[in-house]
Amino acid sequence: MTTQLPPRAFVVARPQSPMPLPTPRGPVSDELLRLLGRRSSDATDLHAAVGRTLAAPSGSWLEDDDVQVALTCMYELHYRGLDGVDDDWEWQPDVLTARAALERVVEAELRERVPVTVPQGTSAAGVAATLFALTGADDAPSVARWVARRARREHVEELVVHRSVYQLKEADPHTWAVPRLGGAPKVALMEIQSDEYGAGDPERQHAALFAAAMRGLGLDDTYGRYVDHVPAITLAHPNVMSMLGLHRRLRGAIVGHLAAFEMTSSVPNRLYGNGMRRLGLGPDVTGYFDEHVEADAVHEQIAGRDLAGRLVEQDPTLGADVVWGAAVCLALDGWWARHVLARWDADETSLRQPPR
Repeated sequence: MTTQLPPRAFVVARPQSPMPLPTPRGPVSDELLRLLGRRSSDATDLHAAVGRTLAAPSGSWLEDDDVQVALTCMYELHYRGLDGVDDDWEWQPDVLTARAALERVVEAELRERVPVTVPQGTSAAGVAATLFALTGADDAPSVARWVARRARREHVEELVVHRSVYQLKEADPHTWAVPRLGGAPKVALMEIQSDEYGAGDPERQHAALFAAAMRGLGLDDTYGRYVDHVPAITLAHPNVMSMLGLHRRLRGAIVGHLAAFEMTSSVPNRLYGNGMRRLGLGPDVTGYFDEHVEADAVHEQIAGRDLAGRLVEQDPTLGADVVWGAAVCLALDGWWARHVLARWDADETSLRQPPR
């Protein structure tokens, strides 16, 4: 006899809308968006623009608005897609070829600017000790301490606009690593990601909590709404995360990146929450940041030992990549912090345009 089960109650999630098309910031992003907006697959002009741009570097690729906007659009094809752009573009060979050319110069710059450190042995404990020492020695300026002590409401709003580029898809770039891992490291990653995605409760997803904080500040929580408002260095970090996550050869680096990301999250989020409470902001805004104080204190142990450490135990050849990925995380966050604090200390906006 078959037992009749009661109907299950489902939570109706909000639609997962694609990212609005950003405004081009140079020849590469202009030609890319022209290509994606038409049915023709002739990418001659895109390849020419990429070639000319890469042949005449004008500074850091991580701070190049044109390159970073182009990469944001290229990677977004693998996430929610772009508004009005056919999903078939995700695997279009010419777009992938252009992306690979941009990725090569970005990775080369990171390899040059971020040194590679070999972990203290290949045991889980040794790898974790190396990562904790690396994050503990980080001397980048702290946006969180600035917010806790000095921020006005407009600074909080700017912070949230910057963070929205990644936080509205929080955890997704690291999830690309799941099928590339096995055994204990995969279990550890899934334990972390389960919490990131709400542990079974759609309303507790960290991206949903961040969207609630945006609404609490009177900001628009539309996915990708503020890409046009942020500088290249803000776009660079989620772009690098996507690059590390989408390439199997960089699986060690995306694991190290996540470890450093979790190890440097709990204290800053406590400071952010305190700064917001100082300004009279309530739980609708601070809830996201408060959630990360306790959760990431647990995650840092799992990420350092059970994820990164066990991965290097499985494959010692990945040790240097794991530590490099962690160092890349710290470097990108530090470069972004220096940009933001230089503007705020000068009583200027850190955005390209105001959020309203």
